[in-house]
Amino acid sequence: MIKVLIVDDIPETREHLSRLLGLEREIDVAGTAGSGEEAVQQALDLRPDIIVMDINMPGMDGIDAAEVISQRLPNSPIIMMSVHGEAEHLKRAMLAGAREFLVKPFSGDEFATSIKRVHERELARREQLQAAAAVATPSASSSSGVAEDHQVIAVFSPKGGSGRTTLATNLALALKRETNQRVALVDASLQFGDVGVLLNLNPKNRSVVDAVDGGEPDRDLLESVMVDHSTGIRVLLAPPSPEGADLVTPAYMRQIVTMLRETHDWVVVDVPSGLNDHTLGILDAADQILVVAALEITTIKNVRLFLEVADQLEYDRSKLRLVINRSDASQGIRIGDVEASIRRSIDGTIVSDGRLAVLAVNRGVPFVVSHPESPLARDVITLARTLAGEGTATTATPPQTEKTAKRGLFARR
Repeated sequence: MIKVLIVDDIPETREHLSRLLGLEREIDVAGTAGSGEEAVQQALDLRPDIIVMDINMPGMDGIDAAEVISQRLPNSPIIMMSVHGEAEHLKRAMLAGAREFLVKPFSGDEFATSIKRVHERELARREQLQAAAAVATPSASSSSGVAEDHQVIAVFSPKGGSGRTTLATNLALALKRETNQRVALVDASLQFGDVGVLLNLNPKNRSVVDAVDGGEPDRDLLESVMVDHSTGIRVLLAPPSPEGADLVTPAYMRQIVTMLRETHDWVVVDVPSGLNDHTLGILDAADQILVVAALEITTIKNVRLFLEVADQLEYDRSKLRLVINRSDASQGIRIGDVEASIRRSIDGTIVSDGRLAVLAVNRGVPFVVSHPESPLARDVITLARTLAGEGTATTATPPQTEKTAKRGLFARR
């Protein structure tokens, strides 16, 4: 039976939709809710297979409720409903995590078919993730343990605008600088990746789409589409256009990360905001997840929600490292306030230097390369040293002055 939760603020509509599904042997209406707040609570209690939710509701509307539910229950797909069929409503619904969009009024057959279709897709998604995990497990330990010490670092933020891509790019360069080992940088923002812009790379026919080439990822093909940067790191770029993202399934993405782990000491993955099939596959495969946040209330709220999801996914707490970016910006929120809100210590901080960060992006030369002595670069370099297990002892850069040491550099806890 497919357990369904129906959410609509009009009681008559909830009753009507329940009756439409009454004759479906494969579908069970497990519960109903009349508001976004009630939908979140009911979803957490019932753990339904499918949630059908109206967009327009007073208080917490369907979009806000869908965002919360998608983060907390990624295995409970959402179908959004609305009397409006405009593209803007569809876009908002999909960005909130909806899998399908129904325009009212619709027939009982259309309603039931949509539920069954979304449920089948969800089952197929889980099978793909399980298959990818089965493939990854033996390969990670193959070649007499060659890849045992290799690390996959996922750089993730549950909210855009936190500086995630900038940090991931500069971290990869800092790891190369500090360890002189093989470093791969993967742009997993498949629709709107920016790593190529930050590194001034834009080759044709050399992206993750070309590694798939209409079938499963191939090691030799993957090697051929990796782009060599002047600093020595190798880069796997996102598709050149958004529609290319459809060709890279979650299972393929995870296989690609696993293959790169076998041939590189470090694989840094720029993971897009939001929890979807691709993101979860990468986070599962990662050895370390850098959760990037800013001193901004909505970002902190999303970080707290993500940590709850991480607990549900049974991630070990040591797998997560919380990093506050732009930590010295005067925003009225202190590090202690963040720690009290998320009930967890912050693992490190990165100072704010908006002028240098923007200059580096516009020039296509990351600040770790152009300004390695700046406080901003030093924080990222110290983060790389910590991840590499070298502490602060290194001859690659001169010792810190007392002034920069007080800037809240990334510290081991």
